[in-house]
Amino acid sequence: MRPRAPYASDPALSRGRQHLEVSGETRGPRTAFQRDRDRIIHSTGFRRLRHKTQVFIAPDGDHYRVRLTHSLEVAQIGRTIARALGLDEDLTEALCLAHDIGHPPFGHAGEDALRDALAPYGGFDHNAQTLRQVTALETPYPRWAGLNLSWETLEGLAKHNGPETQPGWALREADAAFALDLDRWPSLEAQVAAVADDIAYDNHDIDDGLRAGLLDRDEVLAQPFLADNWAEVRRRFSDIPDTRLMPELVRHQIGWMVNDVIQATRERCRDMRSADDVRGAGRLLGGFSEGTAAAERDFKAFMYARLYHHPQQRVVAESARQVIAGLAAAYLDDPARLPDDWRTRLPEETTARARHIGDFIAGMTDRYALARYAELVGPPPPMDGV
Repeated sequence: MRPRAPYASDPALSRGRQHLEVSGETRGPRTAFQRDRDRIIHSTGFRRLRHKTQVFIAPDGDHYRVRLTHSLEVAQIGRTIARALGLDEDLTEALCLAHDIGHPPFGHAGEDALRDALAPYGGFDHNAQTLRQVTALETPYPRWAGLNLSWETLEGLAKHNGPETQPGWALREADAAFALDLDRWPSLEAQVAAVADDIAYDNHDIDDGLRAGLLDRDEVLAQPFLADNWAEVRRRFSDIPDTRLMPELVRHQIGWMVNDVIQATRERCRDMRSADDVRGAGRLLGGFSEGTAAAERDFKAFMYARLYHHPQQRVVAESARQVIAGLAAAYLDDPARLPDDWRTRLPEETTARARHIGDFIAGMTDRYALARYAELVGPPPPMDGV
């Protein structure tokens, strides 16, 4: 096992959990962060990721990514980086696995529609919803709501993309219950989880986009972010047809990006002596080198233009927004339409009631949302964009 780096999070020094747990109830010889990871894997929110959109809504093909497979791929990349840097792999993995649990159905199109529907009640944000899911909505324990995750895991989920200087209502509620130092940078494990997410979707969305026929292979390969690695792959496999080399390019590209993160992060952490030094550094430490970060931003812009905002994807996204908007309108108009267990817990106050309905919709899978729309509104719009 690689020695723990001085700037790594140490489960033995955890700030603890919101609710005191009797030590004799610990099941198995696990650290605090290992227990967090296991609680996330066993949660209902994590299981529902199997039927939630990554890029392609309600995909019929067996080989397209969904939120669950994406999260697993992020965790694999995150653990690799954490191991090389001497960080806590279990905390990194927990953050990678849980980072998308708050996503509503239909990806960002669904989130946009739910945010609009809840705008009079404070709006909606999938990152804050992740905190809400693991601190309030999951109920596996008899004495408290939530998974009772460690402070370090909650902190990483709250601000893996950096300090939260203007948190929305859901994040403010989580912070009020268990202060998460929202104005400071998170642990290096959380920063690694964030960049692992970028690496995963930059590369795997190429694979899915090509498979769906929405990306042009020659145009993709001409992008500066990929060109050098593509030339290297072709050189190494000069006797293999180009059409067989795309999976090799994706692997090569991931490895190159991972190595860049490891080297750049080591350089930036040279003077860090503790995990608290990382939080007090006042800047991002775990991530790409400056050159790679700039190139990656340019590549993202290409992917938005050619894949995420592809005309075919726009049509499907509009259908998704129609479904979520229709569901929100139906439940807000008549909360008695909620299932029994949600209706019996319906708050009296108007804003709390609307947010409760938002929680219900956010937890839906794509297929459940379509079924409820058909039941409450009518035949859903076409969702077969690929």
